[in-house]
Amino acid sequence: MIKFSHNTESHLLKQMAFCFITFYRIYLQYIMLIKIYPENPNPKAIEQVVEVLRKGGLIIYPTDTVYGMGCDITNHKAIEAICRIRNIKPEKANFSFICYDLSHISDYIKPIDNATFRVLKKALPGPFTFIFNANHNVPKLLSSNKKTVGIRVPDNDIAREIVKQLGNPILSTSIKDDDEIIEYSTDPELIHEKYEDLVDLVIDGGYGENIPSTVVDCTGGDFEVIREGKGELEMYL
Repeated sequence: MIKFSHNTESHLLKQMAFCFITFYRIYLQYIMLIKIYPENPNPKAIEQVVEVLRKGGLIIYPTDTVYGMGCDITNHKAIEAICRIRNIKPEKANFSFICYDLSHISDYIKPIDNATFRVLKKALPGPFTFIFNANHNVPKLLSSNKKTVGIRVPDNDIAREIVKQLGNPILSTSIKDDDEIIEYSTDPELIHEKYEDLVDLVIDGGYGENIPSTVVDCTGGDFEVIREGKGELEMYL
């Protein structure tokens, strides 16, 4: 039987602890940064993301424009967590609802006319956020007296498949960069490094863009572009 001196034994224990911590950090990085290909999203990977959302977790995910931070719209604690990260109050936040398609938008917005709906059908999925008058369901979800809601159907199969499997929209806000020149973060690995202690999972869906969605205000009955972005609304009017 081999006997070690006290110093040697202590050294070995420290080495073992160091190895364990190193491997654990690599393991955490592996499970928190997940690669999903936008052309053909892996169903098992999508299930993993949805499970995180159902447990009240926060995710960072790709869209057809910039990367977004999202959570299940039915989870109040998750919404509060995003508000804390963004340092904003829910009633002051301009969050968007990421939807799979237009089939359930009536659950969150007041009735719209046929002309407006036809434009939405042509423009979505696409790089637009349409602002509508919110119905009575939105204040309940956001625990605020929010009168409007942004509806987004991104042309990105990762985001849409997540929402489809979840069964309801995800609440979302864009990932911004601290850089004075580059407004939005585009590299998923750098995004992971920055947010790994704040969110539960980051999806690597390839490099994001640095141009956000075009925001269109529909609350007055017309289409008013209030932020120029990637989408060109004139093509669909």
